[in-house]
Amino acid sequence: MKIGYACLNIGVFQTNYKNCTMKNATRENLISIIGHNLNSLNNALDYNIKNNIKIFRISSDLIPFGSSPVNDIKWWELFANEFSMLGSKIKSSKMRVSMHAGQYTVLNSPHEDVVFKSIKDLNYHNKFLDSLGTGKDSKIVLHIGGVYGNKEKAIERFIHNYSLLSPKVKERLIIENDDKSYNIGDVLKIGKILDIPVVFDNLHNKVLPYDNSKDEFYFIKQCKKTWKKEDGTQKIHYSQQDTGKRPGSHSKTIDLTEFTKFINKLDDEIDIMLEVKDKNLSAIKCINSISKNKDIKNLEIEWSKYKYTVLEHSSSHYNRIREILKDKNKYPVIEFYNLIDEALNIEEDLGSVINAASHVWGYFKSISTQDEKKKWLRILNDYKKGVRTKNILKVFLHKMALKYNVSYLIDSYYFDL
Repeated sequence: MKIGYACLNIGVFQTNYKNCTMKNATRENLISIIGHNLNSLNNALDYNIKNNIKIFRISSDLIPFGSSPVNDIKWWELFANEFSMLGSKIKSSKMRVSMHAGQYTVLNSPHEDVVFKSIKDLNYHNKFLDSLGTGKDSKIVLHIGGVYGNKEKAIERFIHNYSLLSPKVKERLIIENDDKSYNIGDVLKIGKILDIPVVFDNLHNKVLPYDNSKDEFYFIKQCKKTWKKEDGTQKIHYSQQDTGKRPGSHSKTIDLTEFTKFINKLDDEIDIMLEVKDKNLSAIKCINSISKNKDIKNLEIEWSKYKYTVLEHSSSHYNRIREILKDKNKYPVIEFYNLIDEALNIEEDLGSVINAASHVWGYFKSISTQDEKKKWLRILNDYKKGVRTKNILKVFLHKMALKYNVSYLIDSYYFDL
């Protein structure tokens, strides 16, 4: 079982992506942005490899205006060396990458211009994956689209317009149930007619169910029948509901207790794409929860990243986590992450913020200049008076961490959560 996340990540240095407006989409600017984004992708891949993350959805926005005539750069040729290097890294690490066409890629639209642009967008996604040299198991995920007042006609249009796609796009395309229009029954029907693999999304199925007499594991098995050997291992999308928000909203993080119940009913030969707001953090959490290597060092590494964020919210949770990590013969993975989740849901107060920030400042006490010490005290006092925000406090500490190359802090989540 492989577990991964989608597109962006949290707390990983130099993995941000750039974009531009159409007005600023000059050749020089586009080349600069593409170069930057490919370098960010490279850093994200390195992070994934280091953390044993084997499933990764690549952002569709790496090439600005990738399917638009605004961008007439042959980026696949100009950056051929970069794509080759990235592809080699993906292949050697046995990472499975995919892409997901956006909301404006609607193959079943009744408007010809929308269908034309959708086909071009799918061609762009395929071109990107081809440039990496990935195989047929690197897929492009697509929703069926809109209903437009007549679902049967809309399905017929999807089936017809699918025939307009190139053979290479067809080899990569997989379709997914959504939470508004097309339930898993609809998508399975289309998948069987067109011989397209179907991705099961568990949260979409809860919001827009097809048959409540059958559980989600029944439909996962039905979807598995649509996957052929050359498509790779069956992949599903997994997410949890953000309570208090509209149905279908992804949770901030994955609750491990709920996740564990889910995976215990799954076939091991399934790849799981997590769709969750804290992205890579939940991916590592879930990977650690199923790891056969029950070494407490895995949790200690995680604790080094979370500790000051936890302290900022709750000193009692901070101390409880330190206690459970003392027994080196145990692997309290669920308790560990549940305590972190509990802490992060506690509203921080003035005292807890200052306590955590003071611990972080301790790394600079003996190496900072007199001017930096004075500035720190000034910012801290201003924060106590309510003149400055917590963000100003942390921005200063982050700059100090970068200046003095304190990797322990740079690699932590203190500046990101």
